[in-house]
Amino acid sequence: MEQKRTLRVFLAVSLLCALANAYPQYQAVIPNGSSVPNPCNTSQIAQGVGHINFQGTGPLNPFGEDFKAAGKQWTTDLCDMDSDGDGRSNGVELGDPECVWSQGETPARTTDLSHPGFDEATVSC
Repeated sequence: MEQKRTLRVFLAVSLLCALANAYPQYQAVIPNGSSVPNPCNTSQIAQGVGHINFQGTGPLNPFGEDFKAAGKQWTTDLCDMDSDGDGRSNGVELGDPECVWSQGETPARTTDLSHPGFDEATVSC
């Protein structure tokens, strides 16, 4: 229990201290990239979808690693992946369940989004 509390304090301090360093151009390269909810507070937007820190700094989360491996572009393979292992593909989580979205278009779905880099059922906030 103490370890969990320590982790929460660490995450909170990290979030407070982090500068918003997200690269906004990457938000435009994935469907609904500027609308992905922060899994720790769904009333907030995750500024850095590919990072462990939701502000977009520091180490990459599993989606960020997969995005990097895909050449930092939205591909059918990246869309079909389940980066966070929650049973939903990245495309389903980001509103492109058919993997047909192209940059500049409106995704098939713009609501009921979830974070492709964190399994919301198991993330510790």
